[in-house]
Amino acid sequence: MSTFAELGLPVPLVAALATQGVTEPFPIQAATLPHTLAGRDVLGRGRTGSGKTYGFVLPVLARLAAGPTRRRPGRPRALILAPTRELATQIEASILPLARPLGLKATTIFGGVSANPQITRLRDGVDIVVACPGRLADHMRSGHVKLDAVEITVLDEADHMADLGFLPEVRRIMDATPERGQRLLFSATLDNGVDVLVKRFMDDPVLHSVDSAQSPVATMEHHVLHLEETHRLPVLVDLTAAPGRTLVFTRTKSRAKALTRKLNASGVPAVELHGNLGQNARTRNLEAFSSGTARTLVATDIAARGIHVDDVRLVIHADPPVEHKAYLHRSGRTARAGASGTVVTLMTDAQVRDVRDLTRKAGIKPTTTQLGPGHPLLAELAPGERTFSKAPAVDNRPKKVSATGAAPGGGRGRRGAAGAPKENRGGQRARAAGQEKQRSAGSERRGAAADRQGAGRSASGGSRRSGGAAASGGARRSGGAAASGGARRSDSPAAGGNRRSGSGGAAAFSSGTRAGSRRSR
Repeated sequence: MSTFAELGLPVPLVAALATQGVTEPFPIQAATLPHTLAGRDVLGRGRTGSGKTYGFVLPVLARLAAGPTRRRPGRPRALILAPTRELATQIEASILPLARPLGLKATTIFGGVSANPQITRLRDGVDIVVACPGRLADHMRSGHVKLDAVEITVLDEADHMADLGFLPEVRRIMDATPERGQRLLFSATLDNGVDVLVKRFMDDPVLHSVDSAQSPVATMEHHVLHLEETHRLPVLVDLTAAPGRTLVFTRTKSRAKALTRKLNASGVPAVELHGNLGQNARTRNLEAFSSGTARTLVATDIAARGIHVDDVRLVIHADPPVEHKAYLHRSGRTARAGASGTVVTLMTDAQVRDVRDLTRKAGIKPTTTQLGPGHPLLAELAPGERTFSKAPAVDNRPKKVSATGAAPGGGRGRRGAAGAPKENRGGQRARAAGQEKQRSAGSERRGAAADRQGAGRSASGGSRRSGGAAASGGARRSGGAAASGGARRSDSPAAGGNRRSGSGGAAAFSSGTRAGSRRSR
C-alpha cells in the first residue's frame, strides 16, 4: 500500500498526521487522493467508519496550503457541508491539529448556538468553513459570508442531507460557489437526491466506491434478542452495566429521555442525545460519553450519522428502526476503522415481521435468540463484571456556581434573598436538600401511607430545589410530567435551562436516579 507521502501529500501534512498517530492511508483515502490532489471532482462512496473524513480533509488542506491566495474577511477558501452539528464539530476536530502547522484557520457554522461568535470569526477571516446548510444560508442572506472565493466544496454524508430535506438549501449554497471550483462528494450511498447534485454541480467526476452501506462488516456481529416487553429494561440494564461504551438507539426523543432516566435510576451512568436538547447540552453529553464519565449514550437517529467515538463496543437497537438504511448507519457506530463490535436488536413478538424485513433489506443475517433476564448469552454479548453507580456520574449538587451564574445541578434553581451571593443561595439549596433527605427517608419503602405523604411533599420541593427528579417515588413521581419541574426546565431548550445551567448532562444523570437523598449525602 502507498504511503501518504507517496500519494502526494506535502511533508508538513504527513508529519502532522504522524503526530495524530495516522501513518497509513485507508483504502478510500489511497484511492481518492491522487485525483483530489490533482483538482478533479471526486465521488467517494464508503460506509460509515471507512475513513471518508480524511479522504476529503487531506486534499482540502494540501491544496489550500499550496495555493497562492490567502484568507480574506468573510470569504472562506474552502467549504465543507455536513448534515448535523455533531458531524460538523467532529470534522473540525479532525482539521484543526493538521491545519495549525500549515498556517490555516477553520471554523464551524451551525444553528442552536449564538450567531455572533460565528460572525466574528468570519469577519476575522478563515480558510475553511465547516457548516450545516441552514445557519450558513442565514449568514449568506445577512451578508456576513460570501462564497465567491471558495476553491473547494465538499459535501459530506450527502445522502443524509437529502434524507433530511436539505437539498434546496444545498443547491442554493452550491450555486453561490464558483463553477470552476473543485467539488468533492462523499457518502455511504449515491442515490435519489445525491444523483441530482452530482449531475448539476460536478464536472466529469471520478467515482471511487470502496464499499457500500450494504457491504457486510466482517468484524461486526449482529444479534436479535427475542424477548417480552417487560424484559426489555432488565436486559438493557444487564448489557449496559458491562464494561465499555454502549450506544443505545430509540425511535423518539421522548423514549430516549425516558430510557436515560431509567438507566440512571438502575445505576447505569447514561446521557441522552436528541433534537430536544440545546447545542450546549448535546455537546456536554457527547463529551461525557467520549470521556467515559457516562459509558452509555441513549440517542435518536441524530447520532446515527457522523458521531464517531472510539471503542464503542456495543450498539443496541432498543427500538428497531423503520428503515434498513437507518439500521446500517446506527450499527456503523461500532466496528469502525477495522475494530470489532457487536450489534444487538431487541425484538418483541409484535416486531418479528418488521425486524425480519429490516435485516433482509440490510443484507444482514443475524443470530436470533429467545431469552429473558439472566440468560447466559447476555454475558457473551457484553462480557465483563456488571457495575452499578451509587451516585450520579456527574456531581450535580449545588455546591458551586456555573460559569453562567446558575446553580450547576438545577435548571433555573431558586433565588435567595435579594443581593445574596450565589454561593449562599447554593448553601440554602444544599441545606434544603439535607432536610428533604430526612423527610423522605421512608420513601424507599413506599408502603405506609404516612411515608408516601411525607415523601410526596419532599419530592416536589426537592426536585425544584436541587434540579433532579424525585426518584424514589418510582415512575409515578420521576417519570411523570409532574416529576419534576426542575427536570423539565433543565432539559427543555425552550426554557433555556441547558444554556443557563449547563444541565444537559445534569438532567441525564440526575433525573431518575434514586432520589435527592443521594445528592444530599
